[in-house]
Amino acid sequence: MENLTNISVIKDIFERHGFTFSKALGQNFIVNPSVCPKIAEMGNAKAGFGVIEIGTGVGVLTHELAKRADKVVAVEIDSRLIPILDETLSEHNNVKIINADVMQTDLKKVIEENFSGLDVAVCANLPYYITSPIIMYLLESRLPIRSITVMVQKEAGTRLCAKMGSRECGAVTAAVNYYAKPSLLFNVSRGNFMPAPNVDSCVIRLDILDTPPVEVSDEKYFFKVVRGSFSQRRKNLANSLSSAMGMEKATVINAIREAGLSENIRPEQLSLQQFADVSNRLMKIERV
Repeated sequence: MENLTNISVIKDIFERHGFTFSKALGQNFIVNPSVCPKIAEMGNAKAGFGVIEIGTGVGVLTHELAKRADKVVAVEIDSRLIPILDETLSEHNNVKIINADVMQTDLKKVIEENFSGLDVAVCANLPYYITSPIIMYLLESRLPIRSITVMVQKEAGTRLCAKMGSRECGAVTAAVNYYAKPSLLFNVSRGNFMPAPNVDSCVIRLDILDTPPVEVSDEKYFFKVVRGSFSQRRKNLANSLSSAMGMEKATVINAIREAGLSENIRPEQLSLQQFADVSNRLMKIERV
């Protein structure tokens, strides 16, 4: 079904199905016809690939993915959209809709059952309120996927794709860089959505790494250190870690110095390797 970005067409579909937007689900549907083709093209939707979409809206991006990829499995939490998608995606026989919460979905099983012999990518227009949890769920699940291409709030995208050691860097930046190579693809202004959100968006891509770029003694401990480092952004690394980890400040300073860093360094100044060095030294101290 064409013209899914035409506001009159969308309103007609909604009226016939009695659909209204849900603020609780962060529903903002794309109405610019040029956006979704770009996401699909830049998100590995192509021959030889299966694509997982998270959140379908009326199926604008789903339609573009299905035209390019071998198969699309879309996970949509809103049951009210299912009959709408049956109509808007009726021309595609390579699309499967799963009415479920992606955070409660066994995506490894989904991949095994639907994408045999295919490379797999994730493409989505993510609700702003749950962007980071979904991205971290995808990364931490260590799914057999090649890339994650998502539209997110511009501020969130800037942080996710920030360079390690920059002012914009945060705990989620370090986590993303541990699992993937992030890149900001293009910006999307708020006027491209219905209803229009109060902020602008951007599309980012995370190319999944085969192995982490740094070696850590214990991943759970490493991420505990990373989160603790940024738990009090106005404080330096030593103060933040001492408070978050429940360790003597002198002990933390010792580990920071052993990693070749200044005791006054701020968490956003560290590289991923330096976080790994501090984490490994702190863990060694705790185990003594």
